[in-house]
Amino acid sequence: MKKTTRIEVYNKFNGHCAYCGKAIKYVDMQVDHLTPKSSEHLYRSETSAAYSDLKGASVDALENLMPSCRRCNHYKRSYSLEDFRQLILTLHKRVESQYINKVAI
Repeated sequence: MKKTTRIEVYNKFNGHCAYCGKAIKYVDMQVDHLTPKSSEHLYRSETSAAYSDLKGASVDALENLMPSCRRCNHYKRSYSLEDFRQLILTLHKRVESQYINKVAI
């Protein structure tokens, strides 16, 4: 990725993670694909809801690139934005149940 593109992505949210809002340094920023690159073939169908989000553009288009902190990029992986939101909503419950199980054993 060109340095100018990285700078544009960083500036989209004024140096903050697009997902959690945490301030991030430019050197620590990870660039995330809002519409996952790994499922690009799924978004090429004009009947796909995500197709209208991309408006036929490449998944590497600036509109699809988001500044992300390391933690959010790790958890988002190749989830869609809506799936990622659902994952975050239930994350604390899964962590609590795993922690209790580990302590009990």
